Amino acid sequence: MLLQLTISNFAIVSFLELDLRAGMTSITGETGAGKSIAIDALALALGERADTDTVRPGADKADISARFRIDKLPKVKAWLSEQELDEQDECILRRTLNREGRSRGYINGTPVPLAQLKALGALLINIHGQHAHQALQKTDYQRGLLDAYAGHHQLIQKSSKYYQQWRQLTNERQQLQNDQVQWQAQRQLLEYQVAELDELALDAEEFPTLEAEHTRLANGAELLNDCQLALNVLADSEENNALQQLRHGLKLVTELCQMDARLSAIQEMLESSQIQLEEGHGELSRYLDRLELDPERLHEVESRMAKVMELARKHHVLPGELHRFHQSIATQLAAMDHNDSRLQELAEEVEYAKEQFLLAAERLSQSRQRYALSLNKQITASLHQLSMEHGRFEMTVTADKTAGYSPLGIDKVEFLVSTNPGQPMSPMAKVASGGELSRISLAIQVITAQKVETPTLIFDEVDVGVSGPTAAVVGKLLRQLGDSTQVLVITHLPQVAGNGHQHYFVSKDSADNVTQTRMQELDNDSRLNELARLLGGNKITENTLANARELLVSEA
Repeated sequence: MLLQLTISNFAIVSFLELDLRAGMTSITGETGAGKSIAIDALALALGERADTDTVRPGADKADISARFRIDKLPKVKAWLSEQELDEQDECILRRTLNREGRSRGYINGTPVPLAQLKALGALLINIHGQHAHQALQKTDYQRGLLDAYAGHHQLIQKSSKYYQQWRQLTNERQQLQNDQVQWQAQRQLLEYQVAELDELALDAEEFPTLEAEHTRLANGAELLNDCQLALNVLADSEENNALQQLRHGLKLVTELCQMDARLSAIQEMLESSQIQLEEGHGELSRYLDRLELDPERLHEVESRMAKVMELARKHHVLPGELHRFHQSIATQLAAMDHNDSRLQELAEEVEYAKEQFLLAAERLSQSRQRYALSLNKQITASLHQLSMEHGRFEMTVTADKTAGYSPLGIDKVEFLVSTNPGQPMSPMAKVASGGELSRISLAIQVITAQKVETPTLIFDEVDVGVSGPTAAVVGKLLRQLGDSTQVLVITHLPQVAGNGHQHYFVSKDSADNVTQTRMQELDNDSRLNELARLLGGNKITENTLANARELLVSEA
């Protein structure tokens, strides 16, 4: 429930603080005084878009705060908890707007994006404007109104979930089907290339190994000759081989060490060199013993390398990259084969998701039809109360299981009305009389508001086009609504205003070229004068006061 609204430097309001209570609050005032200005400011605190010209001339910024009691609003408290915002028995929404257009929002003192203000505001207040009948003529709004009245949140959530799954799977299948068409020619080429490379069966390290083996086999004769020469130089030659010379040098150094011990390190190095030379000679000798000329193997290696290089040129890659290329196209082909299998799976998944969606949508449709029947009776009865004795209202719910799919189900909801005997039911948009539209709209709003869980309802001049006995009925309906819900009513009708549990008067003062709007709560005497003014204009007589007293006494 809205407890307090504080407005600073907004439009032509310098400062305004309203303390509100449960029940029905009437708001009246002179023409042009700005009766809706508090509601406009409240809408900003609830996250609506703002213009820079809403800042009062001469001020740097506008500041609006709305304080709510939420101790009996579990959904609001749960939302605050989910958003990790301070969750107490009261909640304050605040909005500031500077002259440059920068805006800031706060919930319980914590800065928040405007989207969060708007989300929380939707749980706290529902504003019905004087042009609500225009929105009521749109089928999407009509469906939303029915769903809000029926509390279809969970059913819509389930329908939307299965719809999104069905659409996602359908899109995936369509994309795969499109890919298949594009890949058909490529598949044949890939199959041929993969088969050809499978037959080659080239290992990852095979080509470098072949290159090394080919170099060795192609230079076999030179290897034999040079190995023998090296062995002779190292040790096998009878004259002047390296091992003999090293041994001779080592002998001399060993003798010198007996004369100078500082040469012992050199002796050790030469001894180590002799060992390494003998081991190197032995290894080279053994290598030569195993070395054979193998022309047949050389031919095999050259033939294998020729095949590798031929396919590498064919696929425009280096021979050393041919194995990786083979793996890449094999992966592509496997993906295509997987897509074939995935398409078969998707056909079943799409059908199942569609069935689940239709089941959820059918349950939603059935519930809509039940609530529509209930609303038809209530709204038709309300039209009769509002001096439309022959008025009939019908909310139709038409299901389309073949093409009308959306996250909101399969239904088209339409409001039909007949205002005269013998007149066929027709869409609200085709009802000629503006006054009839206003009354129909008011009946729908009042009745549906009783089931919508928003704790505060605001009716902004929704009684335009209503007068006389009908206005009295409107006042009763709004007061009855105020018995269970906080209701704020901006009105110009005394029959409506007299029903308020409390009454605010809006006035506009001009002094020194400065204009500002004021709102004050009226006591009983002030209310009588205001109702008399609404009845007879600025000239208040004993008759208008008597009439006002009747309205106030009989309704309050």
